[in-house]
Amino acid sequence: MNETETTDPSRRGGLSVVAGRAAQNSDKGRGGFARPETRAAPALVSFDRRELRILFDLYGAKVAAGEWRDYAIDFSPARAVFSIFRRASEAPLYRIEKNPELGRRQGAFSVVATTGLVLRRGHDLARVVAVLQRKLELVRAE
Repeated sequence: MNETETTDPSRRGGLSVVAGRAAQNSDKGRGGFARPETRAAPALVSFDRRELRILFDLYGAKVAAGEWRDYAIDFSPARAVFSIFRRASEAPLYRIEKNPELGRRQGAFSVVATTGLVLRRGHDLARVVAVLQRKLELVRAE
């Protein structure tokens, strides 16, 4: 140790031992390593278990009827999207979106057609996806 070095661990560059572990000083200029920045990842909007059950019940019924064949789920910080495809290589027939920013106004859930037309929007997912369920019509033979 020479005259210019200090014995205070907080003033030395590089690694110092604190409570039995190697710790880094935040001083980059003296040979210490830069600490990686700890940024919290943005929270993703997602469907909860109850919502997924509603979506997969509808999807399963339509697959059994031979109308739908594929789906995709996308999560982002702004919204969650359940896309429904007739074939995997096509554009989605419908998108069921959850957008919490619209939750207090128009409703967080919406069903959007391929053309971008919003078929239904609301606060309750079960009522919103009812627009996609086939309604039986009575046909009279005369």
